[in-house]
Amino acid sequence: MKVIHNVSLKPYNTFGIDVRASKFIKIKEIEDLKKILRKTYAEELFILGGGSNMLLTGDIHKTVLQIDLKGKEVVEEKNDYVIIKAHAGENWHEFVLWTLEQNFGGLENLSLIPGNVGTSPIQNIGAYGVELKDSFVSCEAINIQTLESRTFPLEDCDFGYRNSVFKNKLKGQYIITSVNFKLSSKNHQLKMDYGAIRTELEALENPTIKDISNAVIKIRESKLPNPAEIGNSGSFFKNPVISAKVFKNLQEHFPEIPSYPISETEVKVPAGWLIDQSGLKGYRDGDAGVHKKQALVLVNYGNASGNDILMLSIKVREVVKEKFGIDLEPEVNII
Repeated sequence: MKVIHNVSLKPYNTFGIDVRASKFIKIKEIEDLKKILRKTYAEELFILGGGSNMLLTGDIHKTVLQIDLKGKEVVEEKNDYVIIKAHAGENWHEFVLWTLEQNFGGLENLSLIPGNVGTSPIQNIGAYGVELKDSFVSCEAINIQTLESRTFPLEDCDFGYRNSVFKNKLKGQYIITSVNFKLSSKNHQLKMDYGAIRTELEALENPTIKDISNAVIKIRESKLPNPAEIGNSGSFFKNPVISAKVFKNLQEHFPEIPSYPISETEVKVPAGWLIDQSGLKGYRDGDAGVHKKQALVLVNYGNASGNDILMLSIKVREVVKEKFGIDLEPEVNII
């Protein structure tokens, strides 16, 4: 366990924001994590996973712990499903590809989402009609104050749309060390009716879970910039959920507005469409911009600061609010 001082965090966040950390420690063993927690107050720590769902707006004057715990294994095997345990430092997309290599189904629609396994429950990541909670069994976490290990089953996580107990009631109190998933090992239930997946697969007579993953990857790569090439954090805003009454009023003024019914009283509207229709798709202010292919993604074209991206996000929210009367909520954590 090595402590490095005055480290640039540019390689450790997908926006590529060049801020610095007073101290930086890569955690590869749970015992090392506990050692740090025993001698450091929680408020003096900054927990870092894959760096994919945050916008850094200034230097971190704390000890940054990058959770780099690795490992994945089958912990239970039944006739038609398995329970897989993946440690927090595993790259999410690489983990998904590994499950597909084993012919385990359930995560294929979540291919190519940036980040690590350990942060996936915090956000309840989701894409193409599937959310993490659909396959989630439990996660193990360490209490930052007491060092006690706790298992959080599905019912204790309070999962919602891009939300969980770890973003609200228990925010900053636990470090997730591993996650358990229930995945099908046969008779896979394919989910192909969201977005353009079915169109991509229409030439295939009997598509597989791997085919769905390939379709999702193709769709995402066609619309979303690669963080290795253009700094970004994927979807910057949540898709707003509005009342059916408000949606009906909007539909009178904007008949072409797309929507996804949530219930009899609520409708989800694509934030990317709202931003696009507000004339901001491809908008750029210096090195901070709205991506030219997917308006939901804010990008760093090279040397934008965190505050540059933040100011751009505020402008986007103001313009959308003025045009549609809808408040956009950031999906990323602004720090």
